[in-house]
Amino acid sequence: MPTLTINGQEHELDVPDDMPLLWVLRDVVRLTGTKFGCGVALCGACTVHVDGRPIRSCIAPVSSVVGKKITTVEAIGDTPSGEKIQRAWLDIEVVQCGYCQSGQIMSAAALLESNPSPTDSEIDAAMSGNICRCGTYPRIRAAIKQASQSG
Repeated sequence: MPTLTINGQEHELDVPDDMPLLWVLRDVVRLTGTKFGCGVALCGACTVHVDGRPIRSCIAPVSSVVGKKITTVEAIGDTPSGEKIQRAWLDIEVVQCGYCQSGQIMSAAALLESNPSPTDSEIDAAMSGNICRCGTYPRIRAAIKQASQSG
């Protein structure tokens, strides 16, 4: 039985080693902030952090994350970059339908962790794997820029 560290808590799970992390998070651990979008790592809705790096949980088997630190959108606000991103998301009113936003926030927080002052082109590159069907890209970029300038 794999044991996963999710948002700072250990979970001993009775799941197959090849079960996608997304379904472990949503159906077993009941953390439903991470969304299912495409199932093939193209849309970014399922983005979580593993050891601080963004990954697509829909294609990550449980066996690939054992012994690593998993952070979901439910806990990203406990990190300095995640707190800044969430505050900026609300200030700029980024969300329209909201479905993709947990993945967007996770990618944006990872960007600020690795690059505290990204340029527009660096923001675009880092966020290019996250699709927003509502087209909130200008507000997403504005929120990331605001978060990068906040203290």
